Amino acid sequence: MRQLTCVVLGGGFAGIHAMKSIHQAFQSNKERIQLQLIVIDKLEAHLRKVLLFQPAASGEPISVPWQQLLPADAAFIQGTATGIDHQLNLLHYEDIEGKQQLQAFDMLVVAIGSVAEKPAAELGGIALADLESASRIRSQWMHNLQQAADTAHSFEKARLMSVAIAGAGITGVETAAELAYAMKQEAQQLGLNPEEIHVHLLNSKARLFQEGPAKVADKVERTLAACGVTVHHQLKALQAADDHVHVSDGQRLPVGLTIWTLGLRPNSMLMNLSLPLTADGQVQVDSSYRVIGISGVYSIGDCAHIVDPVTGMKDAMTCKEAIPQAQRLGSILYADATGRSASQHKSVLPSFTIGLGPERGVMWTRKWGLDMIVTGKLAYRIKVFLWNYASLLRG
Repeated sequence: MRQLTCVVLGGGFAGIHAMKSIHQAFQSNKERIQLQLIVIDKLEAHLRKVLLFQPAASGEPISVPWQQLLPADAAFIQGTATGIDHQLNLLHYEDIEGKQQLQAFDMLVVAIGSVAEKPAAELGGIALADLESASRIRSQWMHNLQQAADTAHSFEKARLMSVAIAGAGITGVETAAELAYAMKQEAQQLGLNPEEIHVHLLNSKARLFQEGPAKVADKVERTLAACGVTVHHQLKALQAADDHVHVSDGQRLPVGLTIWTLGLRPNSMLMNLSLPLTADGQVQVDSSYRVIGISGVYSIGDCAHIVDPVTGMKDAMTCKEAIPQAQRLGSILYADATGRSASQHKSVLPSFTIGLGPERGVMWTRKWGLDMIVTGKLAYRIKVFLWNYASLLRG
């Protein structure tokens, strides 16, 4: 029986769905190939990264133990990749004890995703980038509300009950809605007036939701307003200092906390892996996710530059793109291992589902030239289903 080792580097949404699809493809094979499947990730559990606003707002955990996700015959290694020997098919990585290790592979899937953009440290505030920063955000706004409950100074009370979120992409929007809800709940517990909670969402563009039509952006903004979020369009945060956030029109908004949600960039770890990269730092792949010029290495998800060979459209850095890529990858690896013709990438339908706090959401998709929109509780429940599906969870 032929034996192959496949290493999936990265245990985010793309990585775990790649793991699942590769396992399924080789489980049902008729070529008598025994696959050793290994997942390598730097974290001790799968992190549901799109839900970072939850520990920042409610303190709810968003990690899933690897043993809950891995197939029974797959292995997990906690470590950080430091290089690839493309001649010998060896992955170099640093284990949790800081020791350099080697892992041989026949096939390597690079799915190390993206990292949050962060402002320079001197600009102040907290970037919502990981569990540690999410915990700091929650601690800060809760401390602020406790101070607000203890002060009789009206201006200071108002400042402590206010938060600014710099960056109004999907993450900024969802964070603003969840935070407004959580802060109002806590304010009520402390004897403060929940209606005095103010969340400022700073949007550098002319409207929200640039990915879809203006009518959906309007629905999102109206729902945010009902949650207690004020959207400031065409304003950019410059610095959080002196108990204010300084913005591009010269205003100084008095706030107790500034949170940066500035979007994503490809993981800088790619620079260490001797892979061909685009100018913006993504791995160059062909239409079947094979890394250009390197045999046996594939890449998907946020870290890969993936283009539809028919339409020329580039995939964005979202779960709705990464998961279909991963689901297709299993059959591609099996086809390459058995000398068959591999399938090619195909773009997904344009669609977005946005969570706007508990039991509130907006879902949009476009098909046959028509915009289909769902709002309210149903949209929120669809969003929860998609969040769970992205992390291979049921319910």
